[in-house]
Amino acid sequence: MLLTILGGCGAWPAAGQACGGYLVEHEGFRLLVDPGYATVPRLLERITADQVDAVFVSHGHPDHCADLNPLLRARTLRDDPPAPLPVYALPGALDAVLALDRPGMLSGAYFLHEFVAGDRLAIGPFHAQTRLLPHSVPNAGIRLTAGERVLAYTGDTGPSPDVADLARGADLLLAEATFADLVPRGARRHLSSARQAGRQAEDAGARHLLLTHLQPGTDAAAARAAAAAEYDGEIGLATPGLTIEMT
Repeated sequence: MLLTILGGCGAWPAAGQACGGYLVEHEGFRLLVDPGYATVPRLLERITADQVDAVFVSHGHPDHCADLNPLLRARTLRDDPPAPLPVYALPGALDAVLALDRPGMLSGAYFLHEFVAGDRLAIGPFHAQTRLLPHSVPNAGIRLTAGERVLAYTGDTGPSPDVADLARGADLLLAEATFADLVPRGARRHLSSARQAGRQAEDAGARHLLLTHLQPGTDAAAARAAAAAEYDGEIGLATPGLTIEMT
């Protein structure tokens, strides 16, 4: 299983950066997870739009799904459009982004699979287990298993023991860490810190922790140090172009 980071900013893309977006590959199948702001240009530096085999969206905030629109445009506004793209999302999560164009313009570009958090899905070679995690809108964390390797991804989440359950024994936990250490009072139920992500990775026994969704201006070194105070394993930051092969 190969993970490529397209972007790792939370909320909005910093200058020259992109919001969260992750390309997960196994046996030639390419799954795009959370096409947030500015991720598609980075995706198209690596593959063509028609080479994406499926999309999974954790929740409907635009920093996690806004670039689904240009991806679908790139697939349909051509002389030889590919088959409809399977898109997996919670009910209603993509209503806003799919309504950006005139009615029917993109209808042949995708096939929407709406699921309930807690469902198990088969997405190409991936066995996917989903879990409802606390956020300001419904958010589905996902555990992807392929070839005996496991990648767990939180989407956006407040503190929850379900994160450790989702990531139990995972080769890699890709965890939202909007803040380095202290989460502002108004966001404590809906977002996490790098310290909390470290604690969850430790509780889960994950082999590797990758911090993502850092809000622009968050000190990356401070975030890594905060996570390391709770977790003894390998810690990385989701930076564009980073690739991790789980073997």
